[in-house]
Amino acid sequence: MKPPSTRAVAATVGGVVVVIGGLLTLLWSLVDGGSPQAPTQLELVRIGLTVLLGTGGLFGLYLAWRRQRSTEIGLAQKQQDQADVARAYELQRESFETTRLHQERVAAATERDAEARRITDLYTKAADQLGSDKAPVRLAGVYALERLAQDHSEQRQTIVNVLCAYLRMPYTIPTDPPENADTEQRAEHRELVQEREVRLAAQRILAHHLRPGPGPDNPATTFWADTDLDLTGATLVNLDLTDCTIGTARFRGATFTGAALFDGATFTGNASFHEAAFTGDALFDGATFTGNALFDRATFTGAAWFDGATFTGAAFFDGATFTGNASFHEAAFTGAAFFDGATFTGAAWFDGAAFTGDALFHEAAFTGNASFRKAAFTGNASFRKAAFTGAAWFDGATFTGNASFHEAAFTGHAVFDKAGLPETRYVDDETPSPWTDFSGARFEKRVPPEVEQFVSPSSAGPESSGEREGGTG
Repeated sequence: MKPPSTRAVAATVGGVVVVIGGLLTLLWSLVDGGSPQAPTQLELVRIGLTVLLGTGGLFGLYLAWRRQRSTEIGLAQKQQDQADVARAYELQRESFETTRLHQERVAAATERDAEARRITDLYTKAADQLGSDKAPVRLAGVYALERLAQDHSEQRQTIVNVLCAYLRMPYTIPTDPPENADTEQRAEHRELVQEREVRLAAQRILAHHLRPGPGPDNPATTFWADTDLDLTGATLVNLDLTDCTIGTARFRGATFTGAALFDGATFTGNASFHEAAFTGDALFDGATFTGNALFDRATFTGAAWFDGATFTGAAFFDGATFTGNASFHEAAFTGAAFFDGATFTGAAWFDGAAFTGDALFHEAAFTGNASFRKAAFTGNASFRKAAFTGAAWFDGATFTGNASFHEAAFTGHAVFDKAGLPETRYVDDETPSPWTDFSGARFEKRVPPEVEQFVSPSSAGPESSGEREGGTG
């Protein structure tokens, strides 16, 4: 609705004035002051004037309404125009933001691609160096992989896998060449020595980055957390993983030349040393095995130290061979401990060891002295058919569960002084637990007084028989 123009308003006002003037003139001319109809005519004139004035007022109101309406329409149009401008601006801003985000994504993708290509190039170059026939080049490749893993955490496990694969490659320990060795033999010896240095560097890198540092809440920046090791069948030289934290550890069939140091190490996953060969001393003092520890059929040529070690999962030492001394002093076995068929050629110390689960030493052979002083057997303890060639000390040991020494052979002295054996003697499968079983056990020396009630007379050796004869004679 458009407001009336000035010309239309003027014409309308003029017409109204002319009409009103004409009516007034006409009415006035009809009035005759001396006639008897004069008062009526005057009243008609007043009525006519009132109608005309009312008409003029209505017209004025109409003009005011038209003016107000025009103003409102103009204001609404202005608001609409402003809204359109704002909407256009918002659309422009959204378009700009969408374009900017797209450009950022493109830039980020481009940067990632460039970084990925750079990492791939570095990785490929380092891998090529590892395949070189020159030891210094291989050594450079080892350290290049270390730098790459330190700078890119997402690549660490992959690079550790590469280093482990390198250490799993066949390797012969160098020996001094004979004095009359020819040039070829001396060159071969020199290459083996140089390769040993490369392998030692790889081992040191792994150990360095598997040590979390002084405190778990503030690990060292060089620590590579949650790292698994797969050194299955590897030949390792003087491996030192002291105080390292390792995820899943696979040393199945590995050969440890020289000392193998795992003191204070923590294995957060399973640790497999199945059929591993320790040619030197093996030190696991204070080590923590969170998962299962598998040392079944492992061979320990030197001393084996597990003092204070903690086995949270099951511990498998069945079929293991300990040529040197074996010490499990105050070791804690939370799960079952399997030493079935294990051979202890040297001394075996389990003093103060805590067996929370079952402790199974079926057919274990103790050639040297075996000491279980103050050991605590919370679960069942079984030494069925175990052979104790040297002295066997169980003084102060406590047996909370069943204690079975069925057909065990004690060639040396057997000491059970103050041992806490269950008082019930095992007779058959209906015997209530806990019980003690020495049925078929043989004592070449005297029968310990603490176990006489569980041992048949035929189990006593010559020394015990002589003591009885002397006592009755």
